[in-house]
Amino acid sequence: GRPVLDRDHGHIRLLEPFSRKERLLILGGGHVGLALAEFAAKTGFSVYVADDRPSFANQLRFPWAEEVYCMDFPAAIQAFQPDTQDYIAVLTRGHRHDADCLTALSRCPVSTYLGMIGSRRRGKEVKTHLEETEHLSHEWLESIHTPIGLAIKAVTPEEIAISILAELILTKRTLRPDHIAPSDADLDVIAALADPPANRTDLKKALVTIVETKGSTPRKAGANMIVYEDGTVFGTIGGGCMEAEVLRKARVMMHENNTGLKTEYVDMTGDDAEEE
Repeated sequence: GRPVLDRDHGHIRLLEPFSRKERLLILGGGHVGLALAEFAAKTGFSVYVADDRPSFANQLRFPWAEEVYCMDFPAAIQAFQPDTQDYIAVLTRGHRHDADCLTALSRCPVSTYLGMIGSRRRGKEVKTHLEETEHLSHEWLESIHTPIGLAIKAVTPEEIAISILAELILTKRTLRPDHIAPSDADLDVIAALADPPANRTDLKKALVTIVETKGSTPRKAGANMIVYEDGTVFGTIGGGCMEAEVLRKARVMMHENNTGLKTEYVDMTGDDAEEE
């Protein structure tokens, strides 16, 4: 799940893992769902929203969502077809809808993250009801994040959305034996390489990729950026003096028509690096 350099008989290959964006299914288009959709989309999640009320489930209300489903929750879950890599937030307006969502989700593959909004008492009541009436697995029910989000004493819908997003990111960035750690690759950079803008097509370019890091660094392995011969960049490997120096060396390579691969080592542990 991490980029590696493979050296073999004088050849150097960079092996990079790629996967689709993490999908987040938000079940409930209320105030918290609205804020979560915006924040999650801006932090790299591919957002899908479902609600059974037309005034709450429409693209005008959720411009950041890939798709918005206006249908009952079990039908939306069936349309979404959750898999093991998905993140799901149950943010409905009541017990009955929570129960409908969890019953439908119990028939799907176990997702990477499943959380349900509500107090501890509400969560316990819903889970006890489903275990007794629908005979859902006690272990599966106990794995649900409820109350949803990190405990940061959030009050407003926006604060609650941030607490949920923080838990999503924590889950995303935590390596588990059954889960591939996401690369820090910027898929927008890869897209710009595959389909460059018209005003960039004829420019020389260098691709800069972080292959390995140790300790605390601004970006991790997989992070990448494009350096164009005119000095403009797309993407970032962390910013600051370190990025500026790498940018300079990339432009020198292009000026010298060096089409090979160059490895740079950056030490960020010294007093000067710490100061910068």
